[in-house]
Amino acid sequence: MIPLDETFEGTFPFAPHTFDGHGFVQHYVDEGPRDGETILCLHGEPTWSYLYRNMIGPLSRDYRVVVPDHMGFGKSETPQDRPYTLQEHTENLAALIDHLDLRDITIVGQDWGGPIATAYTVRHADRIKRIVFANTLAGYGQVDDPTVPQVPESPWFRWIGEGLETGRTEQVLRNSGSTVLSVMKIVGFENSAAVDDTWIRAYSAPFPDWDSAIGAYEFPIDAYSGRIAEYVIAGIGGVPDLVSKPAILLEGMEDHAIPPARAIADFRSLWPNAPVVELPGVGHFCQEDAPDVLVANIQQFIQSNP
Repeated sequence: MIPLDETFEGTFPFAPHTFDGHGFVQHYVDEGPRDGETILCLHGEPTWSYLYRNMIGPLSRDYRVVVPDHMGFGKSETPQDRPYTLQEHTENLAALIDHLDLRDITIVGQDWGGPIATAYTVRHADRIKRIVFANTLAGYGQVDDPTVPQVPESPWFRWIGEGLETGRTEQVLRNSGSTVLSVMKIVGFENSAAVDDTWIRAYSAPFPDWDSAIGAYEFPIDAYSGRIAEYVIAGIGGVPDLVSKPAILLEGMEDHAIPPARAIADFRSLWPNAPVVELPGVGHFCQEDAPDVLVANIQQFIQSNP
């Protein structure tokens, strides 16, 4: 857990906020006008709200921007007696949204932020106004084309599977304090020019030891093992409400975790007429590689869907 007042040499200058009403202390950023529309940005593996640092400022000029750190990440607590599952993270998010009484939300989900955004929307569609997916999957798409690669065929999921029997996967992920850059490169990180000592410290800081990295390990295992299936299936009744929302996919085409062709096909099977923005040369962590492009597309998307 990173100290709340840590700014990483001013690269993360946002005032910290905390919510402790769901069994742990959750940190979140809350910037911009309170009477404006809300953009809720969700990170994934193995990052935290620092991932959105170059987007929060521009977006918060016109919108309220809320960026939570999931349990076990960033400046949020890392309890050792909680399950780090899609269901748990979604219920944590629901408690925070209720606490802040957020409504008419434009929800932005990248990596695990996508399934969490989807799982929340199918259960609480009345709170969501628009959905922005970025290098992620909604999880309910039907893709019958055999030429579209499956997620388990990606370099990231092959790496997870190959290292499970030997213990390598757990060793690397539970030591994310020293391996985070290597892990992000496996997943698909392209913007090496952004990496300096401050960057490394910011992404390593949530994981000083084995226990602190439980979330970084359990996120991919939740997907690889199929533990998420029951909770995803339980939400299927909300899919009509999900697909009734305006949606957009922003897709970095150098993604090594979710094959871009799979992400695009999955999205289009749910929103056949919605925009897909392909970003050549951009990896899985599109917020690092192309934050200005993402900001411009999110702003245009909101304006086009009042």
